[in-house]
Amino acid sequence: MKLVVVSAGLSSPSSTRLLADRLTAATLTQVDAEVEVVELRDLATEIAQHFVTGFPPARLAAALDAVAAADGLIAVTPVFAASYSGLFKSFFDVIDKDALTGKPVLVAATGGTARHSLVTEHALRPLFTYLRALVLPTAVYAASEDWGEEGLAARITRAGGELARFMAPSVSDVGPDAGPDVDTAAAIAPRSLHGAITSVDPADGFRVVPFEQRLAALRPAD
Repeated sequence: MKLVVVSAGLSSPSSTRLLADRLTAATLTQVDAEVEVVELRDLATEIAQHFVTGFPPARLAAALDAVAAADGLIAVTPVFAASYSGLFKSFFDVIDKDALTGKPVLVAATGGTARHSLVTEHALRPLFTYLRALVLPTAVYAASEDWGEEGLAARITRAGGELARFMAPSVSDVGPDAGPDVDTAAAIAPRSLHGAITSVDPADGFRVVPFEQRLAALRPAD
């Protein structure tokens, strides 16, 4: 099982990477996974080259492949101009359009003030919903004054637990081969590119099924 962490922090060390590391640790307390961290500041030049040439350099290609192959993703960005950073957005602009379909994603952000706390909802969640990812219910925002506060620690623990739950098969009343909670997955399933509500097909794991297709199956045959 593989967990990929995308950090868009620009400094070293950075609060963005610190939050990413704490979310990773919280997830690993509940699931056994190999972790790969993608530091976008190290790939800034390669991302720009990809936009110009249409082909990713080797290091960027490896990072994109890692995200596509991940069982779960943690994505953390600093807040710039009340939204995600341009570097963060550029990375997900060049990723394959189907790479995140059905993939559980934990979104998080850091900023200097609590006034930007809704960036996870008005910027990050719509971005990953558009990419057809399963965006977890708990998003984490850390302002400068949040570090060391119990509330931040609790949100990190809860978010890590949600990601672990969706990454790993769970033992439940239906037996040891049961997968993640499909009803919960359906509740947070993304919208399609046409705005139609989608859900998760229990018979096919996390394949996203357009609402129109499910509705057609319920109509009586002519």
